[in-house]
Amino acid sequence: MTEQTTTLRDRIYSIDLLRGIVMMIMLLDHTREFVHAGALTSDPTDPATTTAAVFFTRWITHFCAPIFVFLSGVSIYLQKANGKTNGELSWFLVTRGLWLVFLEFTLIRFLIVFNLDYTFFGMAQVIWVIGISMIVMAALIYLPVRIIGIAGVLMIVLHNLLDRFSLPPNIAFAATPPPDALQTLWIILHQQAILPLFGGASTALLAYPLIPWVGVMAAGYALGTLYSLERDTRQKWLLRLGMAATALFVILRAINVYGDPVPWKYQDTSVATVLSFFNVSKYPPSLAFLLMTIGPGMIVLALTDRIDAKSLWQRICVTFGRVPMFYYILQWLTAHSMGVILSALAGKQIGYLFVGILAMGQAAPPNYGFSLAITYAAWISGLIILYPLCKWWSGVKSRNKHWALGYL
Repeated sequence: MTEQTTTLRDRIYSIDLLRGIVMMIMLLDHTREFVHAGALTSDPTDPATTTAAVFFTRWITHFCAPIFVFLSGVSIYLQKANGKTNGELSWFLVTRGLWLVFLEFTLIRFLIVFNLDYTFFGMAQVIWVIGISMIVMAALIYLPVRIIGIAGVLMIVLHNLLDRFSLPPNIAFAATPPPDALQTLWIILHQQAILPLFGGASTALLAYPLIPWVGVMAAGYALGTLYSLERDTRQKWLLRLGMAATALFVILRAINVYGDPVPWKYQDTSVATVLSFFNVSKYPPSLAFLLMTIGPGMIVLALTDRIDAKSLWQRICVTFGRVPMFYYILQWLTAHSMGVILSALAGKQIGYLFVGILAMGQAAPPNYGFSLAITYAAWISGLIILYPLCKWWSGVKSRNKHWALGYL
């Protein structure tokens, strides 16, 4: 059996490892939101008011969503390379995409807000955007891979040209007046906003507009072709692409003309200036944001391409990375429960942890939350709780090839 055939048929540990790393970091972000004092009432990335430790705690989690979406694109290509026909793959992408969108506004919504009051319909976050992107990819996979890759890169590189057409805050976040049909379409495609639903009876936060994220998945799909190459050649390409993307981030950010709607500025201290440099826009993800995160992600893929998942840290990361949907659901439950349990044990009010996410900041008592050290301790505790559950579910999936498990 040639190395190429082995590569495509066997599990690629480096992909699972990178996915596992960013998923573990994801729990840190959500634990911070429910546990850390100040998470609801201050901006952790504002160089003028934050600390380096709080900034880093938020900044490191920026790697989660783009790498998660990017690797979803890679996985789609690997499914095709492993023998799925276009028809089979397209059907799977449509049905799984719809399933993910359904989960976003039902189970995942409940785990975020711990209530069934649908005056707040939910947040269109990473699971929503992966679901819709999969549905788009269900059509795109019929095109040549090169065309898909070019389209994805163009969406990533050029979408910041659209920033000048952003809707004013009164429409985007106060819905006064509510957006019309074209404005709603614009919000879905490019601008984070709060959308009124059902004649104003409910609202939804559209946190992840589609254009850049569909581009990220399409680019990941095209990158999947590298896994048809011999390992040495693949490693060289991954390293070159990752270093080029990272260097381009530094260059664009230093020039400060294009690539992010918020230029960096000199601050009162050198540390704050560095924080400003790295404080790039996530909603929607700017070109600088995506270069800053996906570039290092490709470098990690290159450097870990020969791992065998035998060491303890590799096994832990790979275990989390093999069950992304199962882990994603449980980590919301874990993070939210940590906030409730810790607050209850400390004798603090917990009612604000059961309201809509948009109202949590206003409902939180003055003494809500805990120190950053306790937040990190809660995060590590959550990972310890989740690991045996994810290991069990990974074993279930490896022993049972039922089609339904592909949706979980």
